[in-house]
Amino acid sequence: MRVYEGVLLGAIAGDIIGSVYEFNNIKSTDFVLFKSDCFFTDDSVLTIAIADAILNNLDFVHTVHKYGNKYEGRGYGSSFMRWLLSENPKPYNSYGNGSAMRVSPVGLVCEDVYSTMELAKKTAEITHNHPEGVKGAQAVASAVYLASNNITKQAIKDFIEKEFSYDLSFSLDQIRDSYTFNETCQGTVPYAIVAFLESNNFEDAVRLAISIGGDSDTLACITGSIAGAFYNEIPREIAFYVYNLIPEEFKEIIKKFDNYCYELHNQDKDLTISELKSIIKQEKELF
Repeated sequence: MRVYEGVLLGAIAGDIIGSVYEFNNIKSTDFVLFKSDCFFTDDSVLTIAIADAILNNLDFVHTVHKYGNKYEGRGYGSSFMRWLLSENPKPYNSYGNGSAMRVSPVGLVCEDVYSTMELAKKTAEITHNHPEGVKGAQAVASAVYLASNNITKQAIKDFIEKEFSYDLSFSLDQIRDSYTFNETCQGTVPYAIVAFLESNNFEDAVRLAISIGGDSDTLACITGSIAGAFYNEIPREIAFYVYNLIPEEFKEIIKKFDNYCYELHNQDKDLTISELKSIIKQEKELF
């Protein structure tokens, strides 16, 4: 499995596995991974929408609006539902975690982390134009970008804390008992990232994200996308389980997006001296 497929599949796997625990929280990593009533939620639908928009150079507003209306009843929030029902949808100053749950494809298509942040902002602002809504999307996309480029967990943690002022110094064991349902970016994104940081492999990351309770499908979706990028290995049984639950359209977009990213990052490109110096300078400033 290539890292590009792993990000989308990781996000969707986390969403599906966490779907049955969102309103039935389990404060443990010891739970049934594959339940018969699991399903893909709005997290998966809108992640695919963003991937499709990038893949085919489509307008983010139109594409997200189309997918949301096509796949009804997937757990959309009330404000987003009103946005979907509008003939001329406008952003509504949200800082909910909806901007962060759908952004992972952005982390695979930009040349550097700062252009990743700019594109993440564009995907967020179609609905979540509150500064915290934008920040949440940018943090997740940045984490995916760094994880997919073989950056260490410590360096990812340092960058997220420095750039976005998120406190990632806590452990999940410290907050698990007191953590409650929170649909905001600031109440979701840091916890999802810490779940990834504490994990040993992809499955462990998803289990850790779900184990703190709260908005389980979204937490696991975000964690799963970063873990998919970092570990570049999703157990075959999880992949098989996910592919049996998603529409053919989703499978096709995952495949095409994987090929698109592979070609994007494997093009022969001769760098000028100035371009090479710029890359070295950015890396020194970043790390």
